Amino acid sequence: MSNNSFVKVHETPTRLRYKYSLLKEDYIDENILTSYLKNIDGVESVRVNKKATSVIFSISKSVANVIEKTLQELTLDDLLSTNCENNAVCVNCISDEKPSLNGVLRASSALVAERFIKSNFTKATVTTAAATPMLIEGTKEFFELGLTSKVLESAAVGISVFRRDYLAANSTNAMLELGEYIEETTVHKSDDLLKELAKPNVKEAWIEKVKDGKKVEVLVKTEDIQIGDIVIVSAGSTVPVDGHIVNGDASVNQVSMTGEAEPVKKARGDRVISGTVLEEGRLKIWAEHVGANTATQRIKHYIESSLNEKSSIQLKATKLADKLVPVTLGLAGLSYVVTKDFERVASILQADYSCALKLATPVAFKSTISKAGHEGIMIKGAKSIEALSNVDTFIFDKTGTLTQGDLEVIEVDPYDEDWTEEELLNLTASTEEHYFHPVAEAVVKAAKQRGFVHMHHEEVEFIVAHGVKTEVDEKNVVIGSRHFLEDDEKIDFSKYQDRINKSLDEGKTLLYVGFDNKLLGTIALSDKIRDNSKQSIEKLRKLGVKHMVMLTGDVDKKAQQVAKELGIDEVYSELLPTDKASIVKKMKEQGRNVAFVGDGINDAPALISANVGISMSKGADIAKATADVSLLKDDIDAVVEAKELANKTMSLINTNFKATVGINSGILAGATIGAFSPIVTAVLHNGTTIGLLLNSIRGVKVKR
Repeated sequence: MSNNSFVKVHETPTRLRYKYSLLKEDYIDENILTSYLKNIDGVESVRVNKKATSVIFSISKSVANVIEKTLQELTLDDLLSTNCENNAVCVNCISDEKPSLNGVLRASSALVAERFIKSNFTKATVTTAAATPMLIEGTKEFFELGLTSKVLESAAVGISVFRRDYLAANSTNAMLELGEYIEETTVHKSDDLLKELAKPNVKEAWIEKVKDGKKVEVLVKTEDIQIGDIVIVSAGSTVPVDGHIVNGDASVNQVSMTGEAEPVKKARGDRVISGTVLEEGRLKIWAEHVGANTATQRIKHYIESSLNEKSSIQLKATKLADKLVPVTLGLAGLSYVVTKDFERVASILQADYSCALKLATPVAFKSTISKAGHEGIMIKGAKSIEALSNVDTFIFDKTGTLTQGDLEVIEVDPYDEDWTEEELLNLTASTEEHYFHPVAEAVVKAAKQRGFVHMHHEEVEFIVAHGVKTEVDEKNVVIGSRHFLEDDEKIDFSKYQDRINKSLDEGKTLLYVGFDNKLLGTIALSDKIRDNSKQSIEKLRKLGVKHMVMLTGDVDKKAQQVAKELGIDEVYSELLPTDKASIVKKMKEQGRNVAFVGDGINDAPALISANVGISMSKGADIAKATADVSLLKDDIDAVVEAKELANKTMSLINTNFKATVGINSGILAGATIGAFSPIVTAVLHNGTTIGLLLNSIRGVKVKR
C-alpha cells in the first residue's frame, strides 16, 4: 500500500489542482500517469506537470474525495498494470487498431471508374464521394489544429474537384490514401517491434507453504507473491519472479531477456530472472524481486516511457514541419496571384514537408529501442538515445562493471594456530551458506572446491550491511566487516594490525571472522577484471569517447594498477559511496557530456546526475529504476553496443532529416515553376515519405 503526500493548491467546481509527491520520482512517466487518472469517473481531463510536481483535473461533478484517495494509494504496480493485462505496451500509448485499406480502395475505385464514365455529372458525383472523407478530415483539422499537412492535401484535392480535373483529383486522392496507409502500416509495424518485447504476464504460480508442519505447494496469483517466498517452476513454465535458486537444477532459455540463444544450466545459488523459460528440470526459487520490481515489469515501464518521450531532434523536426506549412501555403497563394493557375496551386499544396519530418524520426527511435531490447539492452526513450550519442566521457564504478562483480576467495588466513585454513573456511561457509550475498557465495564456492565439511551451528542472525551471527559449541561466531566485529562486537584487532594492513595494501577485500570474542582470522577476496573490459574501452574510444574515468573504494595503489591495465585516463580511489555523484556533477560543470556506469544501491544519485545513467544487469533495483539504459545481460560490451546504436541512430535521423528537407524543397520548387503536375507531385512527395519511413524502420546494425 502506498502513502503518497499531496496538497490541494486550487479548487473550483470544475477544476482541481494538486501538488503531488509521486511526481518527484524519476521513473514516473507523465503520459502513463495521465492515462491512469483519466479513468476516474467524473474526471473530464488531466494535465500533469512533472517539473512543477502538479496535477490539474477538469471535473464534471464533485469527485475530490475519490481523486484524493487515488492519489494517496497509487503505486507503480497500478501504473504498470493499467489497461495492460497481457501486453508490455500500454494500450493508452499504442493503438491496437490495424491500418485500414478502406480509403485506398475507395479512392482507387473512383480513379478507375472515372476513366469509363462519360457523364461529367456522374464523374463529379463519384469523385466528390471518394474525396469527401478526406475533405471532411481536412476541414476538421483546420478548425482544430490550424494549418497542417492534411489541410494542404485536402485543399489540393478540393481545388482539383473545383477545376473539374477529375483525373488529378482522383489520382491525388488515391496517392494520398495509399501514402497514408503505408505510413500508418510503417508506424504500426514499428510499434509491433516494441510489442515483441512484451512478455505475457504469468498470472498464477506455485509457491511452497508450510501447513500443519508439512511443506505443501499452493497455487497463488503472482501479485500475491511476497519477497522471500519459495516459488516452484517446472519445465515449460515461465519464471514469474527475479530470485535465487535454493533447490533443483534446470536448463533455462533466457533469449527473451538477455539475447542469449543457447539455454543456460542453472543450479542452486544461481540467479534467475522473470520472463525466462524452463526447458528442462524443476526449480525452487527464493523470490528476491516481485511485482513491479521484476525484470519483466521494468521492461514494461521502459517501453511505455520510450513510446511517449520525445527527443530534442524529434521536437525540432515537428516544429520545423509546422513552420513550413505556412511557407507552402504562401507559395501556393503567390503562385495563384501571379499565374491564376489552379493546377499549379494544387501541385504546390501537395509538396509539404510534414509527413516525413514528423514520422521518420520517431520510427527510427522505436526501431532502435526494439533492436536494443532484443539484445538485452533496455533504452529508456528517445532522449536517452540522443544523450548517449553525445557522450564524450564515460565514468565506470569499478566493481561489477569493469570487474565481474563475482568475488573469489584468494587467501584464507587463520590467526589461531589451533585452526587450519580448511576449518576456518568451513566455519565461515557453514554460517554464510544461507545467504546469497556475493561474499557469502564466494566463500561457499571456495569451501566446496576444498571439500566442504558442514559445521553444526545454531540459528543464524543476519545484520544488514554488517554481517552474520550464530553460535557453534555454545560460543559466539561473528562474521562480517571490521566495523561490525571491532566496534559493535568489541573484538580486539590490535594484535593483528600489521597482517591486516599488509593484505589491504595488496588490494585484497577482507572478510573478518570472530570466534569466542576473539579475531579468529580473515578471508581475502578479490574481484576479477572482466576479460573484455580493456577491449570495450578501446571500442568506446573509437566511437568518439574522449575521456575514461574509474571510481573505486580500493586503495590508490590497487586502483592505479587496474587503471593502467585497462587504459583508464583518470582514477578516483578510496571513495565513499556519496562521493560518486559529486564527481559526476564536477565533470558536467567542466562541460563534459557524461555517462555513468554502475550497479549498486549507492550508485542511484550518480546515475541520475549523469547525462546518461547505465545500470549493469546484476545491479540493485533502484539503480535500474533510475538508469537511462538498463542492461539485462552481464557483459560490459553491451555498453559499447548501446553507444554504437545511439551514434548510428542519430546519424540515420540526421541523414533522413537532410534528405527530407532537400528532396521536398526540390519538389516544391518544381511545383512552383509549373514543372510538376498535381499527380507527379503527389507521387514524388509520397514516394519520398514512404522511402524515408522504410529506411527508418529498417534501422541500424551493430558490428559484431
